[in-house]
Amino acid sequence: MRIASFNVENLTDAPNAEAPLAARLGVLRPQFERLAADILCLQEVDATKKGTRGKRTLTALNQLLAETRYRDYHVACTVNEKSDGPRDKHNLVVLSRWPIRSQAQYRNDCVHAPDYQRATSEPPDTTPLSVEWDRPILHVEIELPNGKGLHLLNMHLRAPLAAQIPGQKIGSFAWKSTAAWAEGYFLAAVKRSGQALEARIVIDRIFDADPTALVAVAGDFNAEERETPLRIVMGGQEDTRNGRLANRSLVLLEHTLPEHRRFTVIHSGHHHMLDHLIVSRQLLSRYRDIEVHNEGLGDELIAYTSVDAAPDSFHAPIVATFDDS
Repeated sequence: MRIASFNVENLTDAPNAEAPLAARLGVLRPQFERLAADILCLQEVDATKKGTRGKRTLTALNQLLAETRYRDYHVACTVNEKSDGPRDKHNLVVLSRWPIRSQAQYRNDCVHAPDYQRATSEPPDTTPLSVEWDRPILHVEIELPNGKGLHLLNMHLRAPLAAQIPGQKIGSFAWKSTAAWAEGYFLAAVKRSGQALEARIVIDRIFDADPTALVAVAGDFNAEERETPLRIVMGGQEDTRNGRLANRSLVLLEHTLPEHRRFTVIHSGHHHMLDHLIVSRQLLSRYRDIEVHNEGLGDELIAYTSVDAAPDSFHAPIVATFDDS
């Protein structure tokens, strides 16, 4: 059994896309085939709507999958809370060789969006702001060939880019004051950590129902191992200080990789492991190895400023192998 995760970055067939879909398919299809995944978690899959009344569909993804092993896989996707179709931007998708028993999504369902009063907005505004998460978490239960269920959470946490503060921007990325940037950066951290907390609550509920559950969490966390979001999701003994909770802690699979291979993003020459596969101890007993396909990974900052219509994703896909017994 091979479980993979890949942030494909703005997969769309929109005519105004930065890179034409045809060019992207030529790069992404070989990456998908190399993964040879039985279960594939995707992030940043856009949906398009045909006509003013049509339902949004994953047309770009369908074109990508049409000539691959995944074309007949079972599909679960995040949906717009106000309709029964996918969200317009940045959907989470799970492709499974095996049946999907159930699916659910969580966006401030287990954790109420905290209220916050902004300190640096211009003009001053004392109206409480509801700090909602940017995206939902997708939770599916997959029926494995042995009849057991696998609980899989697909996640994409907010990037560490400062959130909007009214009246404090002088450009797409430029700020009027350091204090305003700092407040926006703080709010981004609240969103990222809050979504991780929601995932942890979902995980605990799974273990409440079945202490021996097979659980995997995959996706783009926009955070590295010792940062707050990862620590919240993993729930390690060193944090809870309670050995009786050890069976609820999750394990980061990348630990078995050589350190020089532990990166999924290159930014300004620095290597970062932002995409992760994290599993329960029951699933860890079946674990065999993990791969990060980062051999051809480009530097996202250099590409942004110097490459016209780059078709690549600047995240490397990861895939782990388990016994399927």
